[in-house]
Amino acid sequence: MGRMYTPGKGISKSAIPYRRTPASWVKATPEDVCEHICKLARKGVPPSQIGTLLRDAHGIPLVSSITGTKIVRILRANGLAPEIPEDLYFLIKKAVSMHKHMERYRKDNDAKYRLSLTEARITRLARYYKTSGQLPPTWK
Repeated sequence: MGRMYTPGKGISKSAIPYRRTPASWVKATPEDVCEHICKLARKGVPPSQIGTLLRDAHGIPLVSSITGTKIVRILRANGLAPEIPEDLYFLIKKAVSMHKHMERYRKDNDAKYRLSLTEARITRLARYYKTSGQLPPTWK
């Protein structure tokens, strides 16, 4: 698939194991994994980093193979899911920092262009989340 704003057509990516059952060396139970996830979410760790922390610190290779559900779904079931999806949140955060940069350096035309691309990406992603029901229709 081509990229949105660059000419690249790269396809390299990591591959998830084909088997959906947990590996034989994994000793963690689904209850333990859910408990770890909720504990990390209460500390303020975002969902994308929860999986990395579980992999690196606790030896849990893939949460969905052990629990049968994804990290965000576990958080949503326990009432700990973020209000807006994580990718949209970080795009908004990036646009805010670009706005601050533009207030200081008004003649930075490349930053102005990149800001417009980021805002367009935010608009597209927000439209998707509104139609899929993850954001309310009146969200701005």
